[in-house]
Amino acid sequence: MTQRRRTSKTKAKRRFGRRAFLAGAGVAACAAAGWYLRQKSDADHTAASGQDTPPAPNPALPAGEWRAVWVSYLDWALLDFSTEDTFRAGAAQLLDNCAGLGLNTVLAQVRPFGDALYCSSLFPWSHLCTGVQGKDPGFDPLDVFLTEAHRRGIGVEAWVNPYRLRSSAAMPPNLAENNLANTHPDWLCTAGEGLYLNPAVPAAADYVVQGVAELLQNYPVDGIHFDDYFYPTTDAAVDAVQFAASGAADLAAWRRQNVTALVAKVYRTVKAADPTLRFGISPQGNPDNDLDQQYSDVTAWLAAGGEEKVIDYLCPQVYWGYGFTLHSGSTRFAFENIVPAWLAYPRAGDVALYFGLGAYRVGTGDGGANPDSVSGWSTGSALAAQVKDLRQQAAGGWALYRYGSLFGPEAPALAEAECAALRALNG
Repeated sequence: MTQRRRTSKTKAKRRFGRRAFLAGAGVAACAAAGWYLRQKSDADHTAASGQDTPPAPNPALPAGEWRAVWVSYLDWALLDFSTEDTFRAGAAQLLDNCAGLGLNTVLAQVRPFGDALYCSSLFPWSHLCTGVQGKDPGFDPLDVFLTEAHRRGIGVEAWVNPYRLRSSAAMPPNLAENNLANTHPDWLCTAGEGLYLNPAVPAAADYVVQGVAELLQNYPVDGIHFDDYFYPTTDAAVDAVQFAASGAADLAAWRRQNVTALVAKVYRTVKAADPTLRFGISPQGNPDNDLDQQYSDVTAWLAAGGEEKVIDYLCPQVYWGYGFTLHSGSTRFAFENIVPAWLAYPRAGDVALYFGLGAYRVGTGDGGANPDSVSGWSTGSALAAQVKDLRQQAAGGWALYRYGSLFGPEAPALAEAECAALRALNG
């Protein structure tokens, strides 16, 4: 896998020209804002990607299989942030474990709650560093993590939750004074106990884009990664004021336009920083939920190429086993059915399709109505079997959710067998 490498710079040098960079990124973002309005039909995209002359290779994509793992805020919580040395030791062990599985990419959650595990002028320090959001840990965790990862030949994509500020009243336990929930309450919407930036507020979306630009300017990450957190609710009240002012007639279509506009701006910002950096999204494995509940137009993103392109890859979360059956009797989401369904969607020639695999299902099961819902995940080789299947279907790669499900105190007894099977498979 070809990874971008930059020489390490001092903080002062990293920040030099940041305003100029953000301004340039803003211009690129504005140019992308009309993407959705210019969107062609899927048939047009299919015809374009089916021309006799194949598209040029995407320089942002790995030459071989993309083999990744998600390191979430839950995994960071297992590391010791008390000093730079203790954090470095924990990060080194984590990355050694990843390298031992034959992985080449870590999706590191660096902004989980409108905060940062890195030095930012836009977001407060994450509470994961010190227990208190906004408190400086005295070192830069992302800088340390990137150094250790790149030393091992492992790429790091900065995983950002664009909208979420709080998932519940207790997470995070406190919000810093400069958290956007306090500085821009007019940008917020709520869903249950959760606090989110309102996807219908352009200023909030622009701030997310600025945050991506800051990351790319200051850190040698190998890409930007979003997961499936877009609209937090289908409740019409959360953006009723903005919808009424828009003059649009179709709420769902308008919401999808809001999300796609953000995705397009982030993509242009990433490419303005460096065309070899990638931007990918990991939506839910159920495309109906993506479209109708989170208003993410994932099939259109897959098909969009050329000037309308908005992603380098999609990685749907197909966290189901073989034979998975809904209580209705449907097997639509069984692994052997949902993967071919995703692969059948029209896709631009330089957009990759990867698949997220549910490591957290090992030993627990996927909740299906089928009688082997648990035993199918208790073989010690469930993940390896899915990887073999993906390779036979020429999928571009896969990611495991998540690190702590295979390593650490919460991993089940079967985890070591699963890891051994993956090691054997990946050589």
